[in-house]
Amino acid sequence: MSTEPTTGNLAVVLATRNPGKARELGRLLGGSFNIDVLPAEVEMPAEAGATFAENARQKAEAVFDSLGGGFAVLADDSGLEVQALGGAPGVKSARYAGENASDRQNVAKLLAELDEVEDRGARFVCSLCLIIPFADAGAPDCGDYGDRVVFEVAGSTEGVIELEPRGTEGFGYDPVFRPLGWDETLGESSTECKDAVSHRGTAARALVDRLRIEGWLPGGS
Repeated sequence: MSTEPTTGNLAVVLATRNPGKARELGRLLGGSFNIDVLPAEVEMPAEAGATFAENARQKAEAVFDSLGGGFAVLADDSGLEVQALGGAPGVKSARYAGENASDRQNVAKLLAELDEVEDRGARFVCSLCLIIPFADAGAPDCGDYGDRVVFEVAGSTEGVIELEPRGTEGFGYDPVFRPLGWDETLGESSTECKDAVSHRGTAARALVDRLRIEGWLPGGS
């Protein structure tokens, strides 16, 4: 795979085992990247970071190194921050009800924690980290870390937590999260509407815009 700036799509390995994230990232970025799934033999690191950005970076670096530094890697870390819970579940969103908890169990715990709580303000947060092999001295100066170029972006969506789940679309906390100004939850939304406002959609667009500006994708000024 070429490590130089490209006039075509970059080939990118997604550093995730979450099928919902993989579907969304493929949908959001498929027009800009050639998306490859994570090889079965590559192990994902434990999410030990204190922030979404730290976890995304750790996952991207671990997979990049596991693949020998020859492939671009994109990692996502994202979750829900609830104001009344001091920002919880936060980086523990996927395991809020315990290790290997299901989406339904996590949502049930969240609603139990918010029982009779009036302030139900929340936000979804997404951090993306893209690492591209850096082997050409004439490549754009985008933050050289020796053998790699690192891009980090974030996106968020403000909303409220509903009293009970509504809708069967999406995944995670989507059925109880209603974006500000909306009448429906993300679980009731079409993929097109969700992508337009979601934390992951916002972060994906920020990443594509930055890559275009820096010359790694076509269409920059």
